[in-house]
Amino acid sequence: MSSSWQPHSWRTKQALQMPDYPDVEYLERVESQIASFPPLVFVGEAQKLKSELARVASGQAFLLQGGDCAESFAEFSANNIRDTFRVLLQMALVLTFGGGLPVVKVGRLAGQFAKPRSSPVEKQGDQELPSYRGDIVNSIEFEPEKRKPDPGRLLKAYNQSASTLNLLRAFAQGGFANLEEIHRWTLGFVSNSPQGERYEKLSQRLDEALRFMQACGLTSDSIRQLRETDFYTSHEALLLGYEQSMTRQDTITDDKGWYSTSAHMIWIGDRTRQVDGAHVEYMRGIKNPIGLKCGPSLAAEELISLISKLNPGNESGRLTLICRMGAENIGANLPALIREVQKEGKNVVWSCDPMHGNTITSSNGYKTRPFDNILSEVKQFFEIHAAEGTYAGGVHFEMTGQDVTECLGGAQAINEVSLGDRYHTHCDPRLNASQALELAFLIADMLKENFSKEKHFPNMAAVS
Repeated sequence: MSSSWQPHSWRTKQALQMPDYPDVEYLERVESQIASFPPLVFVGEAQKLKSELARVASGQAFLLQGGDCAESFAEFSANNIRDTFRVLLQMALVLTFGGGLPVVKVGRLAGQFAKPRSSPVEKQGDQELPSYRGDIVNSIEFEPEKRKPDPGRLLKAYNQSASTLNLLRAFAQGGFANLEEIHRWTLGFVSNSPQGERYEKLSQRLDEALRFMQACGLTSDSIRQLRETDFYTSHEALLLGYEQSMTRQDTITDDKGWYSTSAHMIWIGDRTRQVDGAHVEYMRGIKNPIGLKCGPSLAAEELISLISKLNPGNESGRLTLICRMGAENIGANLPALIREVQKEGKNVVWSCDPMHGNTITSSNGYKTRPFDNILSEVKQFFEIHAAEGTYAGGVHFEMTGQDVTECLGGAQAINEVSLGDRYHTHCDPRLNASQALELAFLIADMLKENFSKEKHFPNMAAVS
């Protein structure tokens, strides 16, 4: 990192996807106020996540990242947070047992409020208004006053993030993450799923393992690791003024670096990954683990330039490449990126976001994502890495713990007609709890079948 970097250095660069606030003085007052607030996460937590992601990079763990497409002020509740957290725990348990690897759990929670948009304006009839950019910026209601970017929403987003993190920490450390309880929830899914028989065998093996542990006296009462878990948060770092306000210097350890304390991990979106842009400038200076969304338009040479700028020390666990190609494009685009990264000896985590490249509009007008396309992209992601001798290190899902009907297909066989039954998203369609857990069972099979480091990953020696 250049010694000249400061949390405000991004302001000298072009910043895309940023709201045009009508009252700049109000914005500055709010940002200054947030800068005086306590951090939402702590430096030591971010450092621990980086060390766990380093294990993912070397093929010793698997990354599960998931949560809302965009958190909402209106739907903020303890029950919604609990349900999403519960499904992520269930998915992690299935992946851990089925794949034989520890799972690093990172939620799109406690800060995922801002959304990039394909157009700065939205038109309905003859009226044109600023696009909805997430509850942290403006309101989804199509009304002139409510679509104006409002700095006061930054304060509400901070407070909601703080409350969410408080509850997540209580869940993770207070017994809600009890392994035996998670297994009971998963058994409920297997018994109620239309394709439960597909997953019953793995579930039975897990049940037998837990019973054996209990017989040996290894219970959640005696073993802390069976009743507690590590859980981290993440979001897209779109609003750089907010991120700057949440940037703090480490004063406790010898590190002395700058960290975003808005989340443990933050990422750069596919629309804001310009090498000389403001978002890359900000992210290169903080020492959190960070992510980079990689879409089908990303050339291999550009990716290497981005990696070199974002991780000049080639630090393991620092950078996660979140590939969002689409089922139709991943085969033609991903291998070249992998080969170039391997040739240059770059240390990265490879993760698959099978959501954003598979968005379609149904015949009855709903923005949706077919489950089969999502699964296809994940399968191809694993197959490509196996063919290239590299490690498919993780997955990244937009999902919810609610029983919504936003993505087509899955064992529930959601069709176009049923999309309207419980279509609640404010932005992009999400996997519901059943679809997300179904994917976890299928991915566990892929992990078990494909991943032996000695057999499949000869190229990893160059970067481990």
